[in-house]
Amino acid sequence: MATKEDKKGAEKKPEKKAEAKPKADKAAGGEKKGSDKKAASSKKPASAQEHTKSIASAAEPPRLKVKYKTEIAPALLKQFSYGNVMQVPRLQKIVVNMGLGEAVQNPKIVESAVGEMSQFTGQKPIVTKSKKAIANFKLRAGLSIGAMVTLRRDRMWEFLDRLVNLALPRVRDFKGISPKAFDGRGNYSLGMREQIVFPEIDYDKVDKIKGMNISFVTTAKTDEEGRALLQAFGMPFRS
Repeated sequence: MATKEDKKGAEKKPEKKAEAKPKADKAAGGEKKGSDKKAASSKKPASAQEHTKSIASAAEPPRLKVKYKTEIAPALLKQFSYGNVMQVPRLQKIVVNMGLGEAVQNPKIVESAVGEMSQFTGQKPIVTKSKKAIANFKLRAGLSIGAMVTLRRDRMWEFLDRLVNLALPRVRDFKGISPKAFDGRGNYSLGMREQIVFPEIDYDKVDKIKGMNISFVTTAKTDEEGRALLQAFGMPFRS
């Protein structure tokens, strides 16, 4: 005959087995979490590599910069018979200047000019101020009368590419640019009457048509060398 103590012991044994099962489940759960963490950590380097690849592909050099190094520079070296590659003329910077005489009576026109120039140049311009006071023009010293931006490196190449291939063909009755606008040292100045020729400008948001002067500063020593350089970039000079 089983005593009461034996029955109690028999009832307690299954309880111990029931307690052991949750521990095994917890251990299995911990192994799953650890494997998930390992899988996630193994995926991180792949995503980082893809991110760096996307950045490298996005940071491609400008088209005209590559063309200058591979085609234009060797052609100019052969054309002018330079003894050294460093003698080949190159483009240093592009300066875009917009004078606003109406800013004396309407100061808000300077803000719109700065916004438009930042759109088609890709760089925020500086506001130019008057140095002298001229009573006949109602001009005071230190008054904002224009905007100017200086482009170098990749922004310079990208602006030149858009100017030659997009902006100049949109000029009304365009017959080419004048070959007589050189300064005698290989630098060229181009005048434009409208800013709406740039595709970045929304015509509906333009408050007034504004002209500008674009100066190309090169290392050329003569006008002939400067013209050959700009013509190789695609500048349409009149014959």
